[in-house]
Amino acid sequence: MLPLERQTRILELMDAHESLLTQEIAEKVGVSEATIRRDLQGLAERGLVSRTHGGAMRLERHIAREPAFATKSVRMPTEKMAIADYAASQVPDGATVIFDAGTTILEVARRLAGRPLTAITLDLPAAQALAVGETEVLLLGGRVRSNSFSITGPWTEEHLRNLRADLFLMGAHAVDERGVSNAVIEEAVVKRLAVEASHATMLLADHTKFGWRAMTQVCGLDRIGRIVSDRRTRRFEWLRDAGVTLNVV
Repeated sequence: MLPLERQTRILELMDAHESLLTQEIAEKVGVSEATIRRDLQGLAERGLVSRTHGGAMRLERHIAREPAFATKSVRMPTEKMAIADYAASQVPDGATVIFDAGTTILEVARRLAGRPLTAITLDLPAAQALAVGETEVLLLGGRVRSNSFSITGPWTEEHLRNLRADLFLMGAHAVDERGVSNAVIEEAVVKRLAVEASHATMLLADHTKFGWRAMTQVCGLDRIGRIVSDRRTRRFEWLRDAGVTLNVV
């Protein structure tokens, strides 16, 4: 395979998987990791990929842009189901839980629906899913964002400043050594306040979210008690240094 053919194949793989490790690319293309590293360097110099820890992703994805809810809902379905199963198993009856917006959090909400919980929601679909049985649902007032259904704005922020919860189930667009970041400024502000309002924060994020950064910082890793992710997530050295508990499922 000629270098141009290899690099075209690499870009096709990244379009399908969003980000890949060098080893994974080498196995899929059928060449050595050293060859792939040279190809990735060439693609990076052309502005087509961004190098990450041990791999790469398409450059246009390096700075997070928020996809529509319908698009997000079909990404990484197996990983999201596994993450949601584990996260739901960690929530005790009687807890007061803040539910972030996002498709992975929605899957957790579906699993917890009907349980004896107080659910404070930042997301319309999560509120609908939870409002059955013994679950008490508090939907925070604010602006419903088109195409994502998250709730943001001054009303939401004011409510969060006056709330106290046992647990915040948080999603994110990106996680790196500086912490959790988000592509939408208004959502980042709401997430930050939810972290402050909660005794503990559990971050739910699949492997594509790690090793890069979005536009707006939410919080440092020191504010995250536990991260739940899928088996393709690398145990980055900066996660170990931060002392964050990482559960891969």
